[in-house]
Amino acid sequence: MKLRKTLALFMAFAMLSAAIVGCSKTGDKAGGNSSGNNKGTETTSDEEVVTLKWIMVGNNMPSNYDAWLANINPYLAEKISVNIEVEIVPWGDWDTRRSVIVNSGEYFDILFTDGNKYASEVGLGTFLDITDLVKNVALDLYSYIPADYWDAVSVNGKVYSVPTYKDSSSTQYFVWDKAIVDKYSIDYENVNSLAGLSDILKTIKDGEGSAPAVVDKNGFEVITSVYDQMGVGLPALGVRYDDQSRKVVNVLEQEDILSQLDILHGWYNDGIINADAPAVGEAPSYRMFYVAQGWSGAAKTTWGPNMGVEEAVTSKFIDTIVSNSTVRGSLNGISSSSKYPEKCLEFLQLLNLDSKVRDAFYYGLEGENFNYTDNGEIERINNEWPMAGYTQGTFFTVSKLAEDEFNQWDEVKELNANASPSVLLGFNLDTTNIETELANCRSVYEKYRSELMTGAREPREMVKKISTELDAAGFQTIIQETQKQIDAFVQ
Repeated sequence: MKLRKTLALFMAFAMLSAAIVGCSKTGDKAGGNSSGNNKGTETTSDEEVVTLKWIMVGNNMPSNYDAWLANINPYLAEKISVNIEVEIVPWGDWDTRRSVIVNSGEYFDILFTDGNKYASEVGLGTFLDITDLVKNVALDLYSYIPADYWDAVSVNGKVYSVPTYKDSSSTQYFVWDKAIVDKYSIDYENVNSLAGLSDILKTIKDGEGSAPAVVDKNGFEVITSVYDQMGVGLPALGVRYDDQSRKVVNVLEQEDILSQLDILHGWYNDGIINADAPAVGEAPSYRMFYVAQGWSGAAKTTWGPNMGVEEAVTSKFIDTIVSNSTVRGSLNGISSSSKYPEKCLEFLQLLNLDSKVRDAFYYGLEGENFNYTDNGEIERINNEWPMAGYTQGTFFTVSKLAEDEFNQWDEVKELNANASPSVLLGFNLDTTNIETELANCRSVYEKYRSELMTGAREPREMVKKISTELDAAGFQTIIQETQKQIDAFVQ
């Protein structure tokens, strides 16, 4: 049975991941060597150096961008005859900027994408089919990333992006400012549901005089992540990850989701959620409490520093799940109009497998943002590097912080290895016959998403309205086609 084979493959790759990572770090801190026996990984003196444009989301452009380019580009030129030009689009501008890029035909070579828009972007012809090219040009990269991850990013049997091998399973955490936890004596370690938070957050709101759960327009859409959304960018469509019957449903109508939407609406009315949430493009860096995907060690290495607090603490909110959708959380697609598709793949291979390059994108400019210790670990000079590390490449060739008592990437690998597989892991929905309906239904969902997921509107009546409009846009046709393909997959 196809599903059994897929699950067997996943478990095999999970068990081997540590070994793969151990033998795949090829760069050294003094200069490194590009991994690979593939054509194009070594530069010849007469080879033209080409410039690749990479557009991705993050906090903003680095203030020391020019100096950083002057440092990294000579190394890239030496290794693979490439220079890089990077555009970092702020979070609040990302959806609009991304749409302009895709719909206007603006030139780029590499574009960060994710499950929200990936399938529709493929449908629009944005990305190049790299199914065969990646094996020919970047075989080391292809071999390094688990086979199931390539399957997870396939659309109608073709690969249009390079998946980021990181926390490719999904674990959600409640993240707290430890000072707030101590001030209000919060037993945070034993709180793992929205319902368990209500009284705590109300107490904080009354004590602080402001909303403790500040969110942007995406709100708490994370509550739908227990449903496998099959990577089509429509959170209203899904199969619960542990439903052995694999029934395709309207996710918004399910009681486990509706009950949480009720809680969010209560929070909004009580001032626990910020009143302007539906219109906020980007949440502030400091928040007393929020939800984030990652791993517990990120509280020390990432979340706390980004919040600007002495210490952040976490508790797990949703169990660790691996699905096609979680793998699609971070992807990089090569433009179908790129002049240099082979060089794009050579660059992504070097970025993933050469620690010197990986550290430069993850930590910033050596000497200004970080330094290497004598044993090759990282000492951060500041936390001012604005690129989002998860958008770039694997975590497992990023050098360890010297201040850490543990290697946080080991925790990530363990989460991946022990993740609960979705009942649809390995299933790829062929959207050929339902592209129009999907596009129409995405438009319906997007129209109401911010008010629904921030709690700004009464959810049960709103869901009825959304469902009516979804059905008019062809939602039942999508459900029927999806169910037919799933039933065939599990035979």
